[in-house]
Amino acid sequence: MPPAAILDIDGTLVDTNYQHALAWWQAMQQHEVDVPVWRLHRAIGMGGDQLIASVAGDEVEEQKGDDIRAAEKPLFMAQIAEVRLLPGADELIRVLKERGHAVVLSSSAKSDEVDHYLGMLESSDQVDDHTMSDDVEATKPEPDVVEAAMEKAGTRDAVMIGDSVFDCEAAKRAGIPSIGLLTGGFGRAELLEAGASAVFDSIADLIENISKTPLSA
Repeated sequence: MPPAAILDIDGTLVDTNYQHALAWWQAMQQHEVDVPVWRLHRAIGMGGDQLIASVAGDEVEEQKGDDIRAAEKPLFMAQIAEVRLLPGADELIRVLKERGHAVVLSSSAKSDEVDHYLGMLESSDQVDDHTMSDDVEATKPEPDVVEAAMEKAGTRDAVMIGDSVFDCEAAKRAGIPSIGLLTGGFGRAELLEAGASAVFDSIADLIENISKTPLSA
């Protein structure tokens, strides 16, 4: 059997990274925490349980972390109707299934977000399973979400596909290879340094070169 394909959602299948960055910025502004949007973008892909301390420091996390997280959720949901699938998202799932891979979508988002994205995918009926916040204790770059996805796939023979350094780091900590996409705004060298076995410009580029990736191992 070919390895299971674990697909990150945000920034990999759906174009949400900039909406997330703006929602975090707005939430922090509401609580008088001033972090530039570009710095927040650099942290997207990291879970909210770790993002605030990473960009604003431990003191802000201790004093305002829960309030900022509570504010970010409705701010992002107010923008979710603007979110679009990244080109090729449905085709990638179909190609993976045609090649015999189990496909598990990997996210630590709340169920309403994940359900929204599943509703956007025409190929959602071909997805074997998915993860969400209830499945993890700590978010990326911790390996919990990757471990949960492998458990749902029923195998540890798996490959992670993601757009952020945190996806690649989580896969490495879980002991599996990863493939990086440039769709989240991270650079090729950054993704390779974080552990990606290969990096592609887009989903279409990955599909065209899929035989050169660990998915064909």
